[in-house]
Order: sequence, then C-alpha cells, then structure tokens
Amino acid sequence: MDSWKQYQDAHKEEFLAELIDLLKIPSISARSENKADMLHCAEVVKQRLVEAGADTVTIYPTQGHPIVYAEKIIDPSKPTVLVYGHYDVQPADPLELWHSGPFEPVIKDGKIYARGSADDKGQFYMHVKALETFTKTNSFCTNIKFLIEGEEEIGSPNLAEFVKANKELLKADVILISDTSMLSMENPSIDIGVRGLSYIEVEITAANRDLHSGVYGGAVANPITILAQMIASCHDENNHITIPGFYDDVVEATPAEREKMAKAPFDELAYKTDLGITELWGEKGFTTNERTGIRPTLEVNGIWGGYTGEGAKTVLPSKATAKISCRLVPNQSSSIITKKVLDYFHSIAPAGVTVKAAEHHGGEPYMTPIDSIEYKAAAKAVETCFGKEPIPVRGGGSIPICALFEKELGLKIVFLGFGLDSDNLHSPNEKYNLENYYKGIETIPYFHHYFAEMKQ
Repeated sequence: MDSWKQYQDAHKEEFLAELIDLLKIPSISARSENKADMLHCAEVVKQRLVEAGADTVTIYPTQGHPIVYAEKIIDPSKPTVLVYGHYDVQPADPLELWHSGPFEPVIKDGKIYARGSADDKGQFYMHVKALETFTKTNSFCTNIKFLIEGEEEIGSPNLAEFVKANKELLKADVILISDTSMLSMENPSIDIGVRGLSYIEVEITAANRDLHSGVYGGAVANPITILAQMIASCHDENNHITIPGFYDDVVEATPAEREKMAKAPFDELAYKTDLGITELWGEKGFTTNERTGIRPTLEVNGIWGGYTGEGAKTVLPSKATAKISCRLVPNQSSSIITKKVLDYFHSIAPAGVTVKAAEHHGGEPYMTPIDSIEYKAAAKAVETCFGKEPIPVRGGGSIPICALFEKELGLKIVFLGFGLDSDNLHSPNEKYNLENYYKGIETIPYFHHYFAEMKQ
C-alpha cells in the first residue's frame, strides 16, 4: 500500500494535466449543439481508461449520448467493484458571472475552476487514476468495472434501458459512486443517502399574442402575474408545501436520527457569509442540515415571460413559463409527486388562462445502510487517509439512477464523494479543491482493499 502513495505523489502533475484536458471539453448534454463535444468527451474518457490499464473499453451508443464501459478482471473469484460516474455537465449559464471561461480551466488558491470540475469529471476521474495506481504498482485486490454515462444531468433517460439489457456485463458486488460531497477536509463525511427528484415545466397562456399593456392591461389576465400567484401558493407562511398529499408518504426521521444529524459540525455564520446572505430560509421546525437532507422541497429553477431585453417595452405577455423541481425523501415516489404537482397547477388555474404542464425527468431517493460491508469499507478507507472516522450524513442532491441500479442489479451503492457543498455545483465558478482531488485518488484504493478484505 505504501507503493500507492509513492506512485501518486510522483505523478500529481500528470493527474492534474489530464483532468484539465477533460475539463476543456464542453460536454453539455442538455444542448443539441454540443453533441459533437459529447462524442469527443466519450472518446477521451475511453482513451484515458485504456491508458490507465483497463483490458476492455467500449463506447455504447444510445438514443441520446453514449455510455463508456470498461473493465479490468484480474480474477473472477475476487470481488468486483462497479464504478459509476458521468462525463456530461450542466450548462454554464449565466456566462457573465464566471470569473474565467467555464471551459478554460484556471487554478487559483489551490482550486481548479471549470464547469464539471467537481460534478462529475473531477470526481469520476479519481477512479481512473486509482485504476492506474493499481496497474502501475501491480497491486489489484478487486476486479473493477466502469460505467460512465453522458446523460446524468438530463435525468439519465437512456441508462435504464442499457442497464436492463446488460445485467451480466454489469454484474458486480457493489457500486461505488463519487458524485457527492463531504462536510470538510477537517470533518470528513460519507453520504448515506440522496434525495429523489421530480422536475416539471409549467406554461401559462392567456391571450393569443403579446398585447399593449396600456390598451389591454387590467382587462386581460397577465400570465406572469397568474404564474407567480400559483407558484406562491405552493408554500404557506411556515414554508410548508401546500400541495395536497405532498407529504403523505414521507418517512419522518426519528428523534434519534435527528440527534445524530445535529452532531455534524455546522457554522451558520460561515454558511451565510459564503452565500452572501444575511438570513436563512426554510421549513419551520427544522435545522438547515435537516432541510437539505431529510425534508422534501419544492423550488423554482427558472421563470420567464414578457420582455426582458434592454430598455422598456410596455407589453402584456401572452405566455409565462417556469421550471420547478421537487427533491424527495425516502418512501416518496417521483411519479406520484409529479402527478400531484401537475394536478395541483391544473386545479388552481383561474378562468381566462390555459395551463400546459409536463414532466421533464425524475428519480427516486436512495439510502445506504451504515451497517453494511460496503459502507464499513468506505468508512475505514476514509479514516485511514484522513485520520478521522467519517460522519454519516444525508445528501441533498439527487442521482436518479441509484434506485434502478439496486432494483435491476441487486447491488448496494456506496457514495464516496470528495467535493464540498461550496464548490458551486450547477452555478457559475464551479470549482474543485486540488487537495480533495488528490485525497480522493489516495483514498479510493483503500476502499477496494478493505472491501476485498471484508468480503473474504
């Protein structure tokens, strides 16, 4: 095991240069104009896996963007770890808020700034370098498979079909995912769950065209006003979601669970300072960590309508649109919640407007038991490299494919993330600490070692 660290320390500059090359590719899955970039990124991922020591690397086309599969089978009798990650990234908008180009990686104050640096190129690439470490030190203790997709940021619409059709190919003993965060380098943690997701779009239409707001204002419904009122009605004065039946299936955290969560370090002042806010906001009766971990939410992700260009235009818009996402907790169903939200917007629409509401994508919540071999191996790996036992926490984000993995492959998932909540995921100036990147490469081989040891 000493040889792992020696090899990694000797090749840090190469590890970083390769990541920078990967981050330069604008692999934005949501935009059709980046289709060629997606194909190019898949090819680069394939080449890096070959160079790292994978015996078989294949790019599988889908109806959307391709999947990269790789494997290194050293001994069928040894445990197999399936690594999941994604090479696609979120759109970089709004571009004017970036301090540097989103696909022109910049290193500043020990951090690499670029879209995808933490989500998820920097994190899945740690596993590629861990594979290389095993290869160069001839120290494999598990078989390793990789499933790196290009559609996670748009809900993985084609991954389910691939998984169902390739169960034998993906056969393993555990799934390892680095697409989550830890509390801090001083207080390492492991996510034991992620929330589910329901994502919809609502369009309100009144008149058949934009109108002069002086001639028609006050006589014809304004879709922006109506949509704003409808959205505002989704929460009450305690920021509790008012949609009928929204909380019906929520499994409430026990007092013991909430007490354990309260032990996680949380600096409220630092949290507010980092975000540039003076007050926190959320569901009454719950702490910040509880609001982002054990409670479901409903948030508006985008809203538009009317004239938004430079100067003034006194217009009564014909349409107004909003994108809305709900984060879900254990026992909630994305399909049930999506229907409830869609039905709610149709039911509260006043006369004089029409509502067009539809689902974009969704996914189920997922939990990892902390008494499992998989979690214990991850916890021991983190403790070995950080010198401190990790704190189990619930993550606020969503990885829609997790529940499908367990259902179709019968495997448990371990979240071994090394990002930070302050890494500006999905925001301008996304970043990833170089220390976290290197620490992940150091820690991952220990997970394989301890998992193989515990599986004997």
